[in-house]
Amino acid sequence: MRLEPKPAPSIAVALLYPAGAVVVTLALTALLVLAAGASPLSVFGLVARGAAGSQFAILETLTRATPLIFTGLAVAVAFRARLWNIGAEAQLYAGAVITVVLGTGALPWPSWLLLPAIAISAMIAGALLLLFPAVLKTRLGVDEVVTTLLLNFVVLLFVSMLLEGLLKDPMGLGWPQSRKVIEAAQLPRIITGKRLHYGFALAIASAVIVWVIMKKTALGYEMRAVGHNPEASRFAGIPVNRVLMKTAILSGGLAALAGFSEVAGLKGNLTLDLSPGFGYSGIVVAMLAMLNPLGVVAAAIFVAGIFVGADAMSRTAGVPSYIADVMVALSLLTMVVAILLMRFRVRWR
Repeated sequence: MRLEPKPAPSIAVALLYPAGAVVVTLALTALLVLAAGASPLSVFGLVARGAAGSQFAILETLTRATPLIFTGLAVAVAFRARLWNIGAEAQLYAGAVITVVLGTGALPWPSWLLLPAIAISAMIAGALLLLFPAVLKTRLGVDEVVTTLLLNFVVLLFVSMLLEGLLKDPMGLGWPQSRKVIEAAQLPRIITGKRLHYGFALAIASAVIVWVIMKKTALGYEMRAVGHNPEASRFAGIPVNRVLMKTAILSGGLAALAGFSEVAGLKGNLTLDLSPGFGYSGIVVAMLAMLNPLGVVAAAIFVAGIFVGADAMSRTAGVPSYIADVMVALSLLTMVVAILLMRFRVRWR
């Protein structure tokens, strides 16, 4: 068996392959649902109703999608330049730590000034965290997959230390959690009484800005060129190492905004379970979107809908909610295969 490159696909074909990946994912998941003794159509209907069957369900799905948009954008930006950022989880927690440090009274500023200051500071923290593996990659040739992945565990342990020490809430009855951020450091809710906050609007704006950067600026062109062929880019005069540094700054900053939005917009404080794997799920979101920044929004809502709908479905159908994790994992695998088949033709000898 050998792979032969295909010509660039048309827009219709480029949309057909991801749609096919979703269909295959649903088919494989249906087999697992049957094995669990339930009807696939009934289960999928309950998932859809739980994710979008009411105003409450829709708002919960959008709330769950907010951090996924940020981490999906972070991964999409990095992967486009062939910087394999597996550390969005660590960068998320870095942004959350900065949000708590500055948002619990360290800066007695009004909300219109405090929130942008915290967001920018969080982005700087996330950018610096990814710059370290980027420097190791460009200077010493160290594989960034290993360094970014291991930093996830290092940062989580560091956060655990902070929650048992410097950042521990003295009124938290011994629980490892930080103090609540002050009211001026909280993102307002889009609808009063609901959980959806303006972090979602910030995520949509970020997706548009990243799309403009990727499609309309010289930096975006350089990132795409480096991602396609770094050696040819270097020969053409593109400063590959500098482009990777800029990519790391942008990617790490976007992932840190996920931590900022979760603390300032939803949770109000920092705990070890702030993220149930948003950084890793961002990889799935980016791949489902085929690294398109605008597609990341749709992919994040789709993945969030699976998780929210599965929680509601499990209470009714008796099928474990872990089926959502299976669906997300299968969607990643089928999308990788779809991208492979879209770019290459399989030839059998």
